[in-house]
Amino acid sequence: MRVAILRFPGSNCEPDAYRAVAREGGTPYYLFHRDTDLQDADAVILPGGFSYGDYLRAGAIARFSPIMPAVERHAADGKPVLGICNGFQILCESGLLPGALERNAGLKYLSRPVDVRIERVDTPFTAHYRKGDVIRIPIGHGDGRFTAAPETLAELEQQGQVVLRYVERPKVDAPGNPNGALNDIAGIANRDGNVVGMMPHPERLADPLLGSEVGRRFFSSLVQWKRPALVSHA
Repeated sequence: MRVAILRFPGSNCEPDAYRAVAREGGTPYYLFHRDTDLQDADAVILPGGFSYGDYLRAGAIARFSPIMPAVERHAADGKPVLGICNGFQILCESGLLPGALERNAGLKYLSRPVDVRIERVDTPFTAHYRKGDVIRIPIGHGDGRFTAAPETLAELEQQGQVVLRYVERPKVDAPGNPNGALNDIAGIANRDGNVVGMMPHPERLADPLLGSEVGRRFFSSLVQWKRPALVSHA
Protein backbone atom coordinates (compact mmCIF):
# COMPACT_ATOMS: atom_id res chain seq x y z
CA MET A 1 0.00 0.00 0.00
CA ARG A 2 1.71 3.16 -1.26
CA VAL A 3 0.47 6.11 0.77
CA ALA A 4 1.24 9.64 -0.37
CA ILE A 5 1.38 12.11 2.53
CA LEU A 6 1.03 15.67 1.36
CA ARG A 7 3.11 18.54 2.72
CA PHE A 8 1.73 22.06 2.54
CA PRO A 9 3.50 25.15 3.90
CA GLY A 10 2.46 25.02 7.55
CA SER A 11 1.71 21.28 7.78
CA ASN A 12 3.11 19.83 10.99
CA CYS A 13 1.58 16.39 11.47
CA GLU A 14 2.96 14.64 8.40
CA PRO A 15 5.81 12.82 10.26
CA ASP A 16 3.26 11.34 12.66
CA ALA A 17 1.09 10.09 9.80
CA TYR A 18 4.19 8.74 8.03
CA ARG A 19 5.23 6.71 11.08
CA ALA A 20 1.68 5.45 11.67
CA VAL A 21 1.45 4.10 8.10
CA ALA A 22 4.96 2.59 8.20
CA ARG A 23 4.25 0.91 11.54
CA GLU A 24 1.37 -0.99 9.94
CA GLY A 25 3.50 -2.19 7.02
CA GLY A 26 2.52 0.42 4.44
CA THR A 27 4.91 2.37 2.24
CA PRO A 28 4.51 6.07 3.04
CA TYR A 29 6.22 8.86 1.14
CA TYR A 30 5.99 12.63 1.11
CA LEU A 31 4.72 14.79 -1.72
CA PHE A 32 5.07 18.58 -1.75
CA HIS A 33 2.17 20.93 -2.44
CA ARG A 34 3.83 22.01 -5.71
CA ASP A 35 3.92 18.47 -7.08
CA THR A 36 1.36 17.61 -9.72
CA ASP A 37 1.57 13.80 -9.75
CA LEU A 38 0.75 11.33 -6.96
CA GLN A 39 3.42 8.87 -8.17
CA ASP A 40 1.22 5.77 -8.27
CA ALA A 41 -0.29 6.30 -4.83
CA ASP A 42 -2.79 3.75 -3.58
CA ALA A 43 -4.00 6.21 -0.96
CA VAL A 44 -3.51 9.85 0.02
CA ILE A 45 -3.37 11.48 3.45
CA LEU A 46 -3.77 15.22 3.96
CA PRO A 47 -2.29 15.78 7.43
CA GLY A 48 -3.00 18.27 10.16
CA GLY A 49 -1.33 21.62 10.67
CA PHE A 50 -1.91 25.16 9.50
CA SER A 51 -1.55 25.12 5.71
CA TYR A 52 -0.56 28.55 4.43
CA GLY A 53 -0.92 29.86 7.98
CA ASP A 54 -4.71 29.43 7.81
CA TYR A 55 -4.84 32.79 6.04
CA LEU A 56 -8.22 33.79 4.62
CA ARG A 57 -9.77 30.62 6.05
CA ALA A 58 -8.39 27.27 7.14
CA GLY A 59 -7.68 25.22 4.00
CA ALA A 60 -8.85 27.95 1.62
CA ILE A 61 -5.47 28.53 -0.03
CA ALA A 62 -4.29 24.92 0.09
CA ARG A 63 -7.34 24.00 -1.95
CA PHE A 64 -5.66 25.73 -4.94
CA SER A 65 -2.29 23.98 -4.57
CA PRO A 66 -0.94 22.31 -7.74
CA ILE A 67 -1.22 18.86 -6.12
CA MET A 68 -4.99 19.10 -5.54
CA PRO A 69 -6.21 18.28 -9.08
CA ALA A 70 -4.35 14.96 -8.80
CA VAL A 71 -6.02 14.33 -5.42
CA GLU A 72 -9.40 15.07 -6.97
CA ARG A 73 -8.76 12.59 -9.80
CA HIS A 74 -7.57 10.01 -7.26
CA ALA A 75 -10.80 10.44 -5.28
CA ALA A 76 -12.93 10.28 -8.42
CA ASP A 77 -11.31 6.93 -9.23
CA GLY A 78 -12.62 5.57 -5.92
CA LYS A 79 -9.24 5.44 -4.18
CA PRO A 80 -8.82 6.28 -0.48
CA VAL A 81 -8.26 9.86 0.69
CA LEU A 82 -8.03 10.80 4.37
CA GLY A 83 -8.01 14.37 5.65
CA ILE A 84 -7.05 14.84 9.30
CA CYS A 85 -7.91 18.16 10.97
CA ASN A 86 -6.46 20.74 8.55
CA GLY A 87 -6.71 18.02 5.89
CA PHE A 88 -10.44 17.74 6.61
CA GLN A 89 -10.73 21.51 6.17
CA ILE A 90 -8.93 21.30 2.82
CA LEU A 91 -11.22 18.50 1.61
CA CYS A 92 -14.28 20.59 2.44
CA GLU A 93 -12.82 23.70 0.80
CA SER A 94 -12.04 21.70 -2.35
CA GLY A 95 -15.54 20.25 -2.56
CA LEU A 96 -14.41 16.67 -2.05
CA LEU A 97 -16.52 16.64 1.11
CA PRO A 98 -19.66 18.67 1.84
CA GLY A 99 -20.00 21.31 4.52
CA ALA A 100 -17.39 23.54 6.13
CA LEU A 101 -15.28 23.80 9.28
CA GLU A 102 -15.82 27.11 11.07
CA ARG A 103 -14.37 28.74 14.18
CA ASN A 104 -14.97 26.81 17.38
CA ALA A 105 -18.09 27.89 19.21
CA GLY A 106 -16.01 29.35 22.05
CA LEU A 107 -13.62 31.10 19.63
CA LYS A 108 -10.68 29.40 21.33
CA TYR A 109 -8.11 26.89 20.15
CA LEU A 110 -8.82 23.50 21.74
CA SER A 111 -6.25 20.82 22.49
CA ARG A 112 -7.50 17.94 24.63
CA PRO A 113 -8.88 14.39 24.44
CA VAL A 114 -12.43 13.80 23.23
CA ASP A 115 -14.62 10.73 23.02
CA VAL A 116 -15.93 9.85 19.57
CA ARG A 117 -18.20 7.03 18.45
CA ILE A 118 -17.45 5.06 15.30
CA GLU A 119 -20.58 5.39 13.20
CA ARG A 120 -19.43 3.71 10.00
CA VAL A 121 -17.03 0.80 9.49
CA ASP A 122 -17.22 0.25 5.73
CA THR A 123 -14.61 2.88 4.83
CA PRO A 124 -10.93 2.19 4.07
CA PHE A 125 -10.03 3.83 7.40
CA THR A 126 -12.49 2.34 9.89
CA ALA A 127 -12.84 -1.30 8.84
CA HIS A 128 -10.88 -2.54 11.87
CA TYR A 129 -13.31 -0.95 14.33
CA ARG A 130 -16.78 -2.11 15.29
CA LYS A 131 -19.76 0.14 14.74
CA GLY A 132 -20.56 1.84 18.01
CA ASP A 133 -17.02 1.67 19.40
CA VAL A 134 -16.22 4.74 21.51
CA ILE A 135 -12.58 5.78 21.50
CA ARG A 136 -10.77 8.56 23.34
CA ILE A 137 -8.55 10.50 20.98
CA PRO A 138 -6.97 13.99 20.91
CA ILE A 139 -8.05 17.09 19.04
CA GLY A 140 -6.07 20.25 18.32
CA HIS A 141 -7.90 22.92 16.33
CA GLY A 142 -9.35 26.38 16.28
CA ASP A 143 -11.65 25.81 13.30
CA GLY A 144 -13.37 22.51 13.98
CA ARG A 145 -17.06 23.33 14.12
CA PHE A 146 -18.63 21.32 11.31
CA THR A 147 -21.47 23.22 9.68
CA ALA A 148 -23.65 22.61 6.65
CA ALA A 149 -26.99 23.66 5.24
CA PRO A 150 -29.99 21.85 6.80
CA GLU A 151 -30.60 19.87 3.61
CA THR A 152 -26.94 18.80 3.49
CA LEU A 153 -27.04 17.69 7.12
CA ALA A 154 -30.19 15.70 6.46
CA GLU A 155 -28.57 14.02 3.47
CA LEU A 156 -25.43 13.15 5.45
CA GLU A 157 -27.57 11.46 8.07
CA GLN A 158 -29.88 9.71 5.60
CA GLN A 159 -26.99 8.42 3.49
CA GLY A 160 -24.99 7.26 6.51
CA GLN A 161 -22.07 9.55 5.72
CA VAL A 162 -21.26 10.44 9.33
CA VAL A 163 -18.15 8.45 10.27
CA LEU A 164 -17.33 9.85 13.73
CA ARG A 165 -19.54 11.60 16.26
CA TYR A 166 -18.62 13.35 19.49
CA VAL A 167 -20.15 11.82 22.63
CA GLU A 168 -20.26 12.98 26.23
CA ARG A 169 -17.35 11.93 28.42
CA PRO A 170 -18.50 10.40 31.73
CA LYS A 171 -17.20 12.13 34.86
CA VAL A 172 -15.44 14.83 32.85
CA ASP A 173 -16.31 18.47 33.42
CA ALA A 174 -16.05 19.43 29.74
CA PRO A 175 -18.53 19.29 26.86
CA GLY A 176 -18.47 16.13 24.78
CA ASN A 177 -18.91 18.25 21.68
CA PRO A 178 -15.93 20.59 22.12
CA ASN A 179 -16.47 22.98 19.23
CA GLY A 180 -20.22 23.17 18.66
CA ALA A 181 -20.23 20.98 15.55
CA LEU A 182 -23.72 20.45 14.18
CA ASN A 183 -25.16 17.00 14.93
CA ASP A 184 -22.00 16.35 17.01
CA ILE A 185 -20.17 15.52 13.77
CA ALA A 186 -16.44 14.81 14.13
CA GLY A 187 -15.89 13.11 10.78
CA ILE A 188 -17.71 12.40 7.53
CA ALA A 189 -17.29 10.50 4.28
CA ASN A 190 -18.31 11.21 0.71
CA ARG A 191 -21.16 9.21 -0.80
CA ASP A 192 -18.84 6.46 -2.02
CA GLY A 193 -17.07 6.18 1.34
CA ASN A 194 -13.54 6.44 -0.08
CA VAL A 195 -12.94 10.05 1.02
CA VAL A 196 -13.00 10.63 4.77
CA GLY A 197 -12.35 13.78 6.79
CA MET A 198 -12.02 13.90 10.56
CA MET A 199 -11.05 16.53 13.13
CA PRO A 200 -9.48 14.21 15.79
CA HIS A 201 -5.88 13.06 15.33
CA PRO A 202 -5.56 9.23 15.18
CA GLU A 203 -1.85 9.48 14.31
CA ARG A 204 -1.18 10.96 17.75
CA LEU A 205 -2.33 7.76 19.43
CA ALA A 206 -0.97 5.09 17.10
CA ASP A 207 1.98 3.93 19.21
CA PRO A 208 1.95 2.32 22.68
CA LEU A 209 4.81 4.64 23.67
CA LEU A 210 2.26 7.46 23.57
CA GLY A 211 0.15 5.78 26.25
CA SER A 212 -2.48 4.44 23.86
CA GLU A 213 -2.64 3.02 20.37
CA VAL A 214 -6.39 3.41 19.93
CA GLY A 215 -5.82 5.36 16.72
CA ARG A 216 -3.67 2.79 14.95
CA ARG A 217 -6.65 0.93 13.49
CA PHE A 218 -7.35 3.84 11.15
CA PHE A 219 -3.99 3.04 9.57
CA SER A 220 -4.12 -0.76 9.79
CA SER A 221 -7.53 -0.57 8.12
CA LEU A 222 -6.00 1.45 5.30
CA VAL A 223 -2.88 -0.65 4.80
CA GLN A 224 -4.93 -3.86 4.62
CA TRP A 225 -7.76 -2.35 2.59
CA LYS A 226 -8.66 -4.07 -0.66
CA ARG A 227 -10.56 -2.15 -3.30
CA PRO A 228 -13.91 -3.85 -3.98
CA ALA A 229 -13.93 -5.71 -7.25
CA LEU A 230 -16.04 -4.23 -10.00
CA VAL A 231 -19.10 -6.33 -10.76
CA SER A 232 -19.78 -6.98 -14.44
CA HIS A 233 -23.40 -6.76 -15.51
CA ALA A 234 -22.76 -8.06 -18.99
